[in-house]
Amino acid sequence: MKHTRRIALPLLALGSAACLPAQAADPAFARVFNDHAVLQRGEPITVWGTADAGSALTLTLNGRSVSGKADGKGKWRLQLPQQAAGGPYTLTLSSGARSASVNDVMVGDVYLCSGQSNMEFAVRNSTNAWATTNASANSKLRFLNIEKTSANAPQDELKQASWKVAAPDTIGDASATCYYMARSLQQRYGIPVGFINASWGGTTIQGWIGAESLRTMPAYAEGVGLVQQLATDPAGAMRREEARVEAWWDVHDPAAARERAFKAPGFDDSAWPQLTPTGSWKDSGVAALHDFDGVAWFRTTVDLTEAQAASANALQLGPVETFDTAWINGVRVGGGATGWMWRDYPVAQGTFKAGRNVIALRVLNNGGAGGLTGQPATRGVRTAGGELIALNAAWKYRLGTPMKGQTVAPSPWDVPTSLTTLYNGMIAPLAGYKFKLAAWYQGESNAGAGEEYRTLLPLLMRDWRQRLKQPALPFLVVQLPGYGAAPRAPGKSGWAELREAEALAVRNDAHAGLAVTLDLGDRFDIHPTQKTIVGDRLARAARVVAYGDKDITPGGPEAVSVAREGGDIVVVFRQTNGGLLTYASDRAIGFETCAGDTCKYAEAVVAGDRVVLKGANLPGVTQVRYAWADAPFVNLFGADDVPAAPFRMDVK
Repeated sequence: MKHTRRIALPLLALGSAACLPAQAADPAFARVFNDHAVLQRGEPITVWGTADAGSALTLTLNGRSVSGKADGKGKWRLQLPQQAAGGPYTLTLSSGARSASVNDVMVGDVYLCSGQSNMEFAVRNSTNAWATTNASANSKLRFLNIEKTSANAPQDELKQASWKVAAPDTIGDASATCYYMARSLQQRYGIPVGFINASWGGTTIQGWIGAESLRTMPAYAEGVGLVQQLATDPAGAMRREEARVEAWWDVHDPAAARERAFKAPGFDDSAWPQLTPTGSWKDSGVAALHDFDGVAWFRTTVDLTEAQAASANALQLGPVETFDTAWINGVRVGGGATGWMWRDYPVAQGTFKAGRNVIALRVLNNGGAGGLTGQPATRGVRTAGGELIALNAAWKYRLGTPMKGQTVAPSPWDVPTSLTTLYNGMIAPLAGYKFKLAAWYQGESNAGAGEEYRTLLPLLMRDWRQRLKQPALPFLVVQLPGYGAAPRAPGKSGWAELREAEALAVRNDAHAGLAVTLDLGDRFDIHPTQKTIVGDRLARAARVVAYGDKDITPGGPEAVSVAREGGDIVVVFRQTNGGLLTYASDRAIGFETCAGDTCKYAEAVVAGDRVVLKGANLPGVTQVRYAWADAPFVNLFGADDVPAAPFRMDVK
């Protein structure tokens, strides 16, 4: 997990400092305000940054100015009156003879895009990327990718930020889904458009919700509190977490109490064999490790100078499969529970010492590759100045108790399942920046918990609207596409339940829209590449929800009622946009009737805005489901080629 690091500045000798005048700081903008930025039209424009404490400031954009002062901590926040779309302009901040400026600023519409890997998925990897890239030059379309940042408290500032103008040499780095949406809307409305992408692959929704909101759910209150304690009392929080993890080991491993001696810096490991990890246990060449599921201990050392020890602030281990706990000189510094995530543990000052330092690592493999799966060059001690001091490549190791089917619950700050830390690092610094809409593409990592997602997604939407002070901010949700095993018979589906939760969140929100993508998935790849249509469907929803277009519907067919009619059951749809149609068959596939927990496929015939389930009105049938599978095959569409939304509904 990555944290914002503060660089320790060298101190001047007291005698010299006493003779120097106070150094005035040039006024500066927050990092989100830089060349090529887009500011939201039709809203008061809030701008903020730093300057000398108490200094008088004047902020100017497009001939309009506002004045104010920096506070006692050198922070300022000023608000310009709303402006119409236009530009390019120069945003200028002056304080006496000193000034700062941001060039090539546009006023238009700004979109906030967020989620996990399918929102992060870059244009360069999308279908037809070559043609898209070559035709991308557009001075009225800009984007900003927020650096992945996990923080234990809400941050005032982004790690770094750089707005880019859409062009062949830049657009490949943009979020494909967000770009295709923005491109469609910019072309339609002709105004400048900017989009900010704050996404992180593999993450769960719990990490993107602010602490005050997430802690209202009893299941997360304690974990959120522990994250907050880590921000103010890291040693205390780490002791609490160590007690929790070690209690788990005492229950599950009879050797745990004895093996804790292995973390001590003075432990004699001279009799342990040696290994240089360059991949998984299976590839290590050590027969005992090849098929080993269980706990193993690793120890290595690093020598530091006094200056290096004083500056050292992180331990970088690369990926570890699967569960680990790390100690430096006997002090616990972190632990992880996801095999593909890099271990990048922040380390409190004073933990590293001048001279020899001992790193101890306990690893539990649970059917995976096992061990330190990266390369030796990725492992080291990071300093405040950004230097990576390599660990000894060779590690001593010792096998512990064989264990199968055991998992250690992650720490509440561990990405990708962290609580509130992604909001803190990537959304909180945007508070004050106004948006036309927010687009959300996430849920793969919460599949299997659809019932909980019914609470979490509306909670996130409310939380962001509160934090951004935009109570009616339009939210667009990409419903999960198909992925996984194709159904051969009706059954349970975690992905279908997650899609239902997304649909319910949108249906119950007057300022939300849904983009159905069932037909755009790849059952063999969780990252389908056809993002152009996903973006176009988001743009369609945006036209209605954010722009008030009354000439179209926000999406495709949605079931509104299921009723008995003679020997049949009839499903009525809205938003068919001219009537339902089926592809490759005169029957609609994927409909099921359910009697209790027993479901079976039904013969479905399209008739205008209705689907008739022939002969389905049988005793005991109480529910109809459609496309209820992880990766359903579908052929039911509206007249304008948008797929019908999946659903389950009780029969009236």
